[in-house]
Amino acid sequence: MGRGKIEIKRIENTSNRQVTYSKRKNGILKKAKEITVLCDAQISLIIFGSSGKLHEYISPSTTLIDVLDKYQRASGKTLWDAKHENLSNEIDRVKKENDSMQIELRHLEGEDISSLNYKELIALENALENGLKDVRQKQMEVHSMFKRNSRILEEQNKELNFLMQQHLAEGERMLGQWI
Repeated sequence: MGRGKIEIKRIENTSNRQVTYSKRKNGILKKAKEITVLCDAQISLIIFGSSGKLHEYISPSTTLIDVLDKYQRASGKTLWDAKHENLSNEIDRVKKENDSMQIELRHLEGEDISSLNYKELIALENALENGLKDVRQKQMEVHSMFKRNSRILEEQNKELNFLMQQHLAEGERMLGQWI
């Protein structure tokens, strides 16, 4: 006994619609996996449910980017433009620069320096000496500022003590007049 044909139209009952979606989604994902295995096809299947939830299948032998690139070449449709390609190249460049800076930081910390040649070691030594010189200069600036602030505070303290002594003397003089 075969299945009866149904009319393809939106299912109004939300519960029935969700059950049908789940069953058919699982069925199409299963078919995608089967055609990948049986026919050595490269499949990329993306499904967004009405809730916005993503379900996907990509053949193990490929990536989504590869499938989309093949689609773009075969169909002649532009999926992304040069601006997006430039952004991708910029991201790659920044990643490489970040990797390079992390390696340089490790070298500055004295790690992984056994792989450096003589010129690189000399450059590293110069960079460390320049950094140390800058740190000492900043340290001297902070020390000078501390001394300057300390002198200013001492002078202000002396002025306040003088004013306090004057007020005390004035208070005693006025107190002596009342007695």
